[in-house]
Amino acid sequence: MNPIKILALVLIVAGGLGLAYGSFTYTKETHKAVVGPIEMAVKDTQTVNVPIWASSAALAVGVALLIFGGKGR
Repeated sequence: MNPIKILALVLIVAGGLGLAYGSFTYTKETHKAVVGPIEMAVKDTQTVNVPIWASSAALAVGVALLIFGGKGR
């Protein structure tokens, strides 16, 4: 499998996941304090919204690469 087909499949999967879920959430540790034997940490939850146009574009480019990617050689 050549690298163009692998890239095309990655773009298709990423575009499909972006359209299916629309956003993803991750947890980030922002502050940490250690005072003797006591540890305190603050964890922030961040949500990233994936635009529909970006997901659609990734899907379209992936399909185009899969169809037309190997034709030039």
